Amino acid sequence: MITFDQTTKTYEGDVTAVKGVDFTVEKGHIIVLLGPSGCGKTTLLRMVNRLESITDGKIIIDGQDSMELNQIELRRKIGYVIQSNGLFPNMTIEENVMIVPDMLGWGKKEKKERFNKLMDMIGLSGDKFGKRYPHELSGGQQQRIGVIRALAADPPVMLMDEPFGALDPIIREKIQDEFLQIQREVKKTILFVSHDIDEAIKMADKIVLLRGGEIMQYDTPSEMLVRPKSDFVYEFFGKDRAIKSLSLHTISDLKNIIGLADFDESIPDTKTINVRHDLRNTLSMLLNQEADQVIVTDDGGNKLGAITIDLVQKYLHYEIKGKSNVVQKG
Repeated sequence: MITFDQTTKTYEGDVTAVKGVDFTVEKGHIIVLLGPSGCGKTTLLRMVNRLESITDGKIIIDGQDSMELNQIELRRKIGYVIQSNGLFPNMTIEENVMIVPDMLGWGKKEKKERFNKLMDMIGLSGDKFGKRYPHELSGGQQQRIGVIRALAADPPVMLMDEPFGALDPIIREKIQDEFLQIQREVKKTILFVSHDIDEAIKMADKIVLLRGGEIMQYDTPSEMLVRPKSDFVYEFFGKDRAIKSLSLHTISDLKNIIGLADFDESIPDTKTINVRHDLRNTLSMLLNQEADQVIVTDDGGNKLGAITIDLVQKYLHYEIKGKSNVVQKG
């Protein structure tokens, strides 16, 4: 869908921000651009919709050289979400969301139907919020609006530059979950800039890890955590890489590989957790001793068994040794 072919960006003074980058983004995947400050990730993202010019090489979008496309038409076909959400304060929420459909000449009925559908996707009422202004919404609500505005004209490609970076951790995790749920429905091709390792692991089908404008590794989160290709990759993800990898897997994965423990009905201090909960947060709950027993339930509330620290450690051993056949995110 998007191919970077020896893509290079050099600024005046012979400063090279991106150096001969080569990789391909598959259709319907989320690719996270990750790396230390100044590594070139935002520059690379902005080269896709030509907010930054290409010094050398090419970016091919759906078989077409981006430099041969009309710049305005190119940008209308690419959704763009930034950290500050970029909503226009003097426009209503509905007007903000429908900016691109307006430019494309959509009819009034078509715009209203699209707006209401998008609002439903993020759990907000179009009738209730449509006539409000950005300052009347919370930060999390504004960020949701920024995301659906980028989706409004149904673009095949989305660029997201640290879209959730300004949110507090609890709201941020909730919106990440909501976005992944939306992505399972809309299956956009997404380039996503992040400086946060945990966010990259959670959101990405694949990660491009950059340093000094060059790719250090392009791989799935699991491969990077378990099999880093260089000392830089090893050190960047930290010594707790194995623990981080647990966020890629759920209790359901563990259940399918090694099973659950029996639960004891006589233990009074008990908590329940859904089988789709990720293993990293589950391990945190166990280590914090939030209950004497944690029982696993399915979506219908049926008890499937119990989860223990020993079970998570055993599963982690499978992951490190490459014995697990667990499917990746999504």
